[in-house]
Amino acid sequence: MINAAIVGWGKCLPPATLTNADLSTFLDTTDEWISSRTGMRERRISHVPVGDLAYTAAARALACAGVSAEAVDLIILGSTLGDELAPNVASKLQLRLGATHAASMDVNTACTSFLYGLSTATALIRTGVVRTALVVGAEAPSFFLDWEDRNTAVLFGDGAGAVVVQATTREEGLLAERLGCYAEARGILDIRGVGARYANLGLPYGYTVWHFDGPEIFRRAVVGMADASRDTLAKAGTSIADVDLMIPHQANRRILDAVTRRVGIAPERVFMNVERYGNMSAATVPVALVEAVEAGRVHPGALLLMAAFGAGLTWCAHLVRWGDRTAPLGEARVDLPPCTATGLELVNQLRARRANQVAAARPFIEEAHPILQSPAR
Repeated sequence: MINAAIVGWGKCLPPATLTNADLSTFLDTTDEWISSRTGMRERRISHVPVGDLAYTAAARALACAGVSAEAVDLIILGSTLGDELAPNVASKLQLRLGATHAASMDVNTACTSFLYGLSTATALIRTGVVRTALVVGAEAPSFFLDWEDRNTAVLFGDGAGAVVVQATTREEGLLAERLGCYAEARGILDIRGVGARYANLGLPYGYTVWHFDGPEIFRRAVVGMADASRDTLAKAGTSIADVDLMIPHQANRRILDAVTRRVGIAPERVFMNVERYGNMSAATVPVALVEAVEAGRVHPGALLLMAAFGAGLTWCAHLVRWGDRTAPLGEARVDLPPCTATGLELVNQLRARRANQVAAARPFIEEAHPILQSPAR
């Protein structure tokens, strides 16, 4: 049987950090309020477009694998708020890498996009359509946030992670998965203002309204990730006792604790970095995977359980067998352009831009247009 082994991994985190104390300079909040409810203490704010984050993570993953860009047959870029709608962002990544023989596609299932992309790449490798694929999860939600909304502004951060998967006859890579979606709940996590639905309504580009039902998201996320994890283990004919490390979507510490209790895995076998990065949406799982490898938490032959949920309301779980190698074969000589601003300075620039957008959109907003207020369809 042909499998798709993970042979390379890389991440990119912009250097500017926004702390909870920084947020308290313009929001009615404190470090204690945020950390006690989310487990987050800081997050990264990008000074470059999301495509730059994706390129840097991808180049590092290819160097780690010792694979040239010309050898890549497929690029899948998972992202919620990419740089462009058409052409797709993956095609620009292909161009920058010089992956001249690759097919390129974007995947948007919100925070599950990387794992949905891993399923897609694995399936195409198993069927012989491609041999080597690059799967990226990259997000920069900071450009679209309403920074005056405490409910959402404290949650998100920017970053990117990537893996290279390659055909093998060994029992490595994705062993089993469970994908699903609570479509009836799609309105509980809804970013309005971006897309064709809003194009002729008078909203300036970039102006968004975030509908975020925290309690219902919590409930659905916990049930979705836990049930998907149990189904995946059952498909593989194994149990949670056999899992060496669980790497869940880093959405919120309370959600993660509830999921791991429901799944029945000890906290010491769960990798978390939500305290340092917040919720990076599609980037959380690949960045956490890379950091788990770097920290020595992933050993040769390790069995990894990865679970996520996102807007839609999509959910999934993936069981992955790691290969023999935990050290990179090479290092890419790529990095982001220098950033001289602090995270707070970057956010204050975004807040000023948002104020201009609000002014431009005020006539529309004052009408309380139903498309911004009604439940998502």
